[in-house]
Amino acid sequence: MATDLTKVGDDSSIQDNSLILLNLLNDNQSQININEFLSISFTHHIEILSKAKTLEERLFYIHNSSINFWSKYALRDYLKADLFHHQSSMPNNFSKTIADSSKSLKAIATFKDEYLLDFINTEELDISDIQDIDERVIEKSIVNNITKFVMQMGAKFSFIGNQYRLLVGEKEYFIDLLFFNRELHCLVAIELKKGEFKPAYLGQLSFYLSALDKTVKQEDENASIGIVLCKEMDKTVVELAIQDYTSPLGVATYRTQNDIPEKYRAVLPNIDEMRK
Repeated sequence: MATDLTKVGDDSSIQDNSLILLNLLNDNQSQININEFLSISFTHHIEILSKAKTLEERLFYIHNSSINFWSKYALRDYLKADLFHHQSSMPNNFSKTIADSSKSLKAIATFKDEYLLDFINTEELDISDIQDIDERVIEKSIVNNITKFVMQMGAKFSFIGNQYRLLVGEKEYFIDLLFFNRELHCLVAIELKKGEFKPAYLGQLSFYLSALDKTVKQEDENASIGIVLCKEMDKTVVELAIQDYTSPLGVATYRTQNDIPEKYRAVLPNIDEMRK
């Protein structure tokens, strides 16, 4: 018989909670990762059982408590803030790499999983195949339409520059786009990729963030955040690749005007009207 997942109150006894915990495991063995289930403490489980009301929510908190090594206090903060219902669909490691739970929740809520760059028109650029677009072409279009891009990112973003120069040792490195977010109070580095996500992109971006934090970030600012903005991604691949990094990283995708179905493009103003 399936366990009733809605009747675990704060006043339940330790014995009752233990039985419910065992029943939860027995009834849902096919859905629960047993290694994750056993890797977190009994206290963690009681917190989850007491405050998360559905199996999906509980599996979410069990999974994240296990892979992100949340303390019971961090778990309580995320449960109180209802992270499950406020989580971004953008793959990220913010809850693991940003120690302050309130700040990590803000970061999670700040970024979207997909951005519509409808000001990029490959037909106008005389490029017939979307795969032939170079990252620099996308970057140039964004810089030329930086107001529209900032509107996509959100009102709290301020543009610092493109091809932002970092000097590490005797070598130069360049960040595609660099912003500052006033609410998160940190630098945000964005790397543009024309094709599908590759795990190596995260290593490059993590290096840039370390250099930013060492040479550019001011003492009163929070750790820099990095976003890979690519054309396509497999979220399973991203989530596996991102979990071992200690820098705050996320991966999002973008669509251009040519990706919008014709029936929707027809109702949008043309490029000349948008320029006016």
